[in-house]
Parts: sequence; structure tokens; C-alpha cells
Amino acid sequence: MDKLSLLQVENLRKSFPVKSSLFSLRSDMLLALNDVSFSVEQGETLGLVGESGCGKSTIAKLIMCLDAPDSGAVFYRGENIFSMNRYEKREFRKKVQIVFQDPFSSLNPRKKVSSIIGEPLVIHKMFPDRFVRKKVYELMSLVGLPREYADRYPHEFSSGQRQRIGIARALSLNPEMIVADEPVSALDVSIQAQTINLFMDLQKEMDLTYLFISHDLSVVRHISTRIAVMYLGKLIEIADSDELFQRPLHPYTRLLLSSVPVPDPMKKRNTVLLQGDVPSPMAPLPGCVFSSRCPDVRPDICHRSQPRLKDTGHSHAVACFLRA
Repeated sequence: MDKLSLLQVENLRKSFPVKSSLFSLRSDMLLALNDVSFSVEQGETLGLVGESGCGKSTIAKLIMCLDAPDSGAVFYRGENIFSMNRYEKREFRKKVQIVFQDPFSSLNPRKKVSSIIGEPLVIHKMFPDRFVRKKVYELMSLVGLPREYADRYPHEFSSGQRQRIGIARALSLNPEMIVADEPVSALDVSIQAQTINLFMDLQKEMDLTYLFISHDLSVVRHISTRIAVMYLGKLIEIADSDELFQRPLHPYTRLLLSSVPVPDPMKKRNTVLLQGDVPSPMAPLPGCVFSSRCPDVRPDICHRSQPRLKDTGHSHAVACFLRA
């Protein structure tokens, strides 16, 4: 166990039953996570990227104890969160909070902003009732919302303002870590930049640690200390942000980076398109998960066994037989 790691994910595996039809008696198993391991150091931002359906949000749910894994463990400050009793889990949830993707469906439309932000304070009895309103005002000011908005309902706000409400709610218990699950994907581009800058300012001011989940590589590069790349339930590469962009090792990572838009209409990029279809997670391949689409595949190696994540130096690890 790494003593410096705030959060340690070890060999997480998670599958879900999927019925072929409504009246089917047999369920196939969809493998969402397959032996995923990584750590998050205190004060850093780990960006988790990959295509939709690769298992990013499943990791977020497991870390928040919203679901249980088939196997594996998540350690927070050395304690396995899946072995915690009810009281310990309640204390854990004060320290680790989540910001959801959709800033509208994650807010109760029947409650005013003051109740939404103040509810965690009431549940966890952080302050006497007479001080809750004052703390709500402080949190609203912290995320850039005027206190006059406290008695409004979520539908009266823009998407960017609603996400700020969600962030204020996550900050209400003074957490050490925030899991941000696609927090800007539902926002306009201009609002995305404001929200990302807010996350970065809050991190400096409150000494926060982030697990920042996104499919947008440009956003992840701007905010992340390190970046982990996932494909079909497997972690295939992890490195410092600049290192990953300058020296991507895995073929999938290189293809992802080639698709990042360049904000210059005069500059052309040689975008490489992936060939083939994504394999079914209900019938995982015996070898490398990317072998059916990899331009550098060697059938004698890649189709037979799964590569493990190996350190190549410079805090750079990759799961590829041809690169490690």
C-alpha cells in the first residue's frame, strides 16, 4: 500500500446481468470493469478518460459506495471502504463527495437552492439549525452565486448555474476529495471554461483532491496532474498529463490524441480513424481488449493473453506488449 495515496483502487472487477429480452429467463453478464487498479495522491487531479461505455462512471459509483464490486477493493487512507460499518461509511461520505454529470436531474426540482445546499449539513448535523442558512450563503458565494438566489428553484437557473449549485452542495461537508463525473459535458463551451476554472480555484483554496472523469481530452489536459486512459473496462495507460500528450505509448491513446480538435482552421492534423467495431463487453476477447482494432497488432502475442500495466519510467505505465 502506498502510504502517500489518498485513494487506492485495487483490482476492481464489476459485471452486470443483462437480459436479451423482457421475458428471457437467462441473463448474460456484461463485464464493465476488468481488474482496474490506480491511485490518487492527495492534492492532485487524476483525469480518467475513455469512450462512452468504457467503465468510467462505474468506477465513480464504486468509489462512492453506490454499488459493490464483484471483486477488488478501494482503500481510502488505508481503510477498505467496502469493509466499513455504517458509522465509518457515514464518516467516509463526509470526506468524499461527488459532482454529477447532469446538473438538472441531480437536483431536486421541488426544493429551493437553500434546502439543496443545506441538506447535507442538516443530515450530518454539522451546524445548529440557526447557522445552516449562513453557511449556505457562504457556499453560494464560494461558487459565484448571489445569496438572493437561495429561495429559487433549480428550473429558474441556467445549466452552468445549476452545476454551481451541485458543486456548492458537494463542498458543504468540507470534503477532502471530489469525484467529478463528466461535470462539464452537459454545458456550453463558454460555460465549460468557467466551470473548469472554478474547479481549479476551489482546489487551491480548499486543498481538494479530484478524480475528474471526462471523455474530452482537452478539458482533462487543462485540469489534470495525471491522466489515466480506459478502454472497454481496462486501464491501458497512465502518466503525467504533459508526458501522456507528448509521448503516448498505447496505440489507442495515440488514436485518441489524433482526434483532439485544434483551435486553428489553418492547421491540419492527420487524424487516424479506428477500424472495426468495439468488441462486446458480454464476450470479452481472450487477449488484449484492443487487439481487434489495433493498427500495430501482433496476433501471435496480442490475441493470446492480456497485457498487464507496466511502468516504463518517467511515472508512465502502459498495458501493451509492444510498448512496455
